[in-house]
Amino acid sequence: MAGRIRDADVALVRERSPIADVVSEYVQLRPAGRNELAGLCPFHEEKSPSFYVNVATGLFHCFGCQQGGDVYSFVREIDGLSFREAAERLARRAGVTLTYEGGGVTDRTVSSQRQRLLEAHRVAAEFYAEQLGAHPAARAGQEFLTARGFDAQAAHRFGVGYAPTGWDTLTRHLLARRFTSEDLVLGGLSKPGSRGGLIDRFHHRLMWPIRDLAGDVVGFGGRLLEGGNTSHAATPKQGSANAGPKYLNTPETPLFRKGSLLYGAEMARRDIARRYQVVVVEGYTDVMACHMAGVTTAVATCGTAFGAEHVGVVRRLLMDSDERRGEVVFTFDGDAAGQKAAMRAFEHEERFATQTFVAVEPSGLDPCELWVRGGDAAVRELVARRVPLVEFALRGVIGRYDLDTTEGRLAALDAAAPLVGRIKDTGLRHRYAVNLDRWLGFLDERFVASRVAEHRGRATATDRAGAGANGAGGARVGAMAGGTRGEIAAGASGGARGGRSGSAAVASTVGPRRAGTVDSADPAAVVEREALKLAIQYPGFAAAMFDPLPPEMFTVPAHRAVRELIARLGGVYGGLARTGGVGAWVAELSAAATEEELRRVVTALAVERLLWDRDVDDRYVDEQMSRVQELHVTRRIADLKSRVQRLNAATDTDAFNRAYGELIALEQHKRQLRERGVGAA
Repeated sequence: MAGRIRDADVALVRERSPIADVVSEYVQLRPAGRNELAGLCPFHEEKSPSFYVNVATGLFHCFGCQQGGDVYSFVREIDGLSFREAAERLARRAGVTLTYEGGGVTDRTVSSQRQRLLEAHRVAAEFYAEQLGAHPAARAGQEFLTARGFDAQAAHRFGVGYAPTGWDTLTRHLLARRFTSEDLVLGGLSKPGSRGGLIDRFHHRLMWPIRDLAGDVVGFGGRLLEGGNTSHAATPKQGSANAGPKYLNTPETPLFRKGSLLYGAEMARRDIARRYQVVVVEGYTDVMACHMAGVTTAVATCGTAFGAEHVGVVRRLLMDSDERRGEVVFTFDGDAAGQKAAMRAFEHEERFATQTFVAVEPSGLDPCELWVRGGDAAVRELVARRVPLVEFALRGVIGRYDLDTTEGRLAALDAAAPLVGRIKDTGLRHRYAVNLDRWLGFLDERFVASRVAEHRGRATATDRAGAGANGAGGARVGAMAGGTRGEIAAGASGGARGGRSGSAAVASTVGPRRAGTVDSADPAAVVEREALKLAIQYPGFAAAMFDPLPPEMFTVPAHRAVRELIARLGGVYGGLARTGGVGAWVAELSAAATEEELRRVVTALAVERLLWDRDVDDRYVDEQMSRVQELHVTRRIADLKSRVQRLNAATDTDAFNRAYGELIALEQHKRQLRERGVGAA
């Protein structure tokens, strides 16, 4: 077993793994300020982005669920890895060879289980791809692809391969590459045979590698081909039931969780972000056909129905927020199965903030069949003819009733009204009630609207409680993230001296985006936080002016703890001189915060946007540090005034005169600090 990874290698991997690049493999990020990117948090469900990445400090923080840390923390949390596994994954991505204390390097041994499984899947994908062009029985797979319009170049583009007919062809290949039997079974590549030993899981199938958003192969989808001995029985019959299902996917493994994977997402994610569109199709060849036709935002589920976890993946790819600027387009067959799939998708419609649509080919062709018959233009036209998912679901419901009778129309209304009642947007709900009245032919909008309202009111207590909890959570996240941007902009542009933060302006602009419980109406808390952000994010500017501030000037316990932490590290100047850069300074600060809550506060301060929306300079830093001192002096003046009032000038003359003289000096010092702060503007 290799020992501890050298600190120098850990630092090198961090340096060569920009956090924005790594996070972007899982979350769609958009600019949100200087050095700052924002997206929907991958660790909890939210409607508005509260997940931020600071490219200068190399940290991320979610101001909703409080998850945060560096690039190692992100990879560990997102994939459930140990530190060693995260380091090995990042090292592989960055092309760094890790050296372990006590011997061993990553190019000779892959120590973590996850890395071994990923490497086994990479080798398996290469093996399958080679077999498609080399194995005699693979001709059936080539003919399958050719019949659907895919040539060898298309197969190579999507990594399509062939699983041979032999019992253990892949298994022997992987064992020869020094993978263990445990690795192969755990990864779902092999399974125990009825006669002992291991056999391949996939036989005589066309194989599609399924990748995660980082581009690593984590599983396979296999389509059974005609002919070939695919059974594991002693005397199998070709084409018998023993051949297995038409489509077979990798089972649930540490790598493969079909509920959270979308085939083609790693290819589509950049165009999804650019076009604000996701097209969800039903099969692997449908994804291929769409991409070949220019619909490069197409993805598919991996052997399961579109579910809640898929919603989360799509929303993060779209950065789906309350702006409702994007669209999710589902493609279904026009038959009963397609209608059923549409209703399953409608169950998740309200989980999206963006708009959802359905694209159905009237003749019942799937996108691949449509592409073969009509070419690229036909597939693009299919997506262009999309209709809102709500409308599609409603028409599907009312289509089951006889609308030529009053009884049939009323039954259709009662079946469709609950669907309309679930629409959250009041205006949209009203418009669909009007549409429903027209589709049913009542010509009585009030009657239909009242029927919808009646069904909406019949929601169970559980549903109402759940909706209330979700609403409260959405409001909380909105307050923590969505409102902050507007408030900060207003404060920065509306304050005195071109947006420099006076106490009233600052108090109104901060609060939602922070870790811990801090009173956003307290000017001291706001100013202290801004000073700490400068010390962490801009140490070169802040060192000389921040270091003289003693911890007692910070009134919020969390802020004082951070100030004391900085002091223990020799101040900002000492830390910067020792580490040589912002990223290394922040990493040292985070590592020194041994308590989890303190580390969380440091991370938040390192990621949180400054209140000042222009370039940071010495003048702005001087202003903020002066404000910290001014507020400290103000508190001392208040205490001293209280003491003077308790003294009797006649009997306590000396004490009164000393206190009064100190009060005058403090008032003068306060004026100087205020003038310095204003002058900095």
